[in-house]
Amino acid sequence: MPSRTWIALSLATLLLSGCIWVEDTNDLRQFVATTLAKPGGKIEPLPEFKPYESFVYEGSSLRDPFKPLVPASEAEELAAGDPEIQPDQERPKDYLESFAIDQLDMVGTITPLNQQGLYALVRDNQGEIHRVTVGDHMGLDYGEVVEVNEQAVKLVEVVSNGRGGWMKRPRNLAMPEQE
Repeated sequence: MPSRTWIALSLATLLLSGCIWVEDTNDLRQFVATTLAKPGGKIEPLPEFKPYESFVYEGSSLRDPFKPLVPASEAEELAAGDPEIQPDQERPKDYLESFAIDQLDMVGTITPLNQQGLYALVRDNQGEIHRVTVGDHMGLDYGEVVEVNEQAVKLVEVVSNGRGGWMKRPRNLAMPEQE
């Protein structure tokens, strides 16, 4: 066994001694000299960082968005709506109730001979002109005319509140802007 150890030790010594006997390092010295002779590169300055601005959260004093706005008992009452607000299903429909408000245009007004109130002139999508006054109905949502003036016809529609009840919604049919 000592002979194997002796052979391994001799072989390792021989291999390591090969690195020491290299005498020609001129090419290495020339490379280092050439590299050092080159002008140094320009190093860009570090980017400027904006200082951290702290943020104070002030929402902790606000209402919790996951809690209802009104208690459940009040929400049920609101969902049912006002029982007195309902469309009049029994009355015969006026002609202009067969058109959506978006399909109607106010084109002018006229004053009757007896000087009582004001009539609005409303054009439907078929080009016909109709005379409208307070108390008339128009639109698909049971709209009742509550005011007529030179600039607009004001109505109150009775629409579903989405919860099985009804609610009133104001709506205007205005004269177009004159250019």
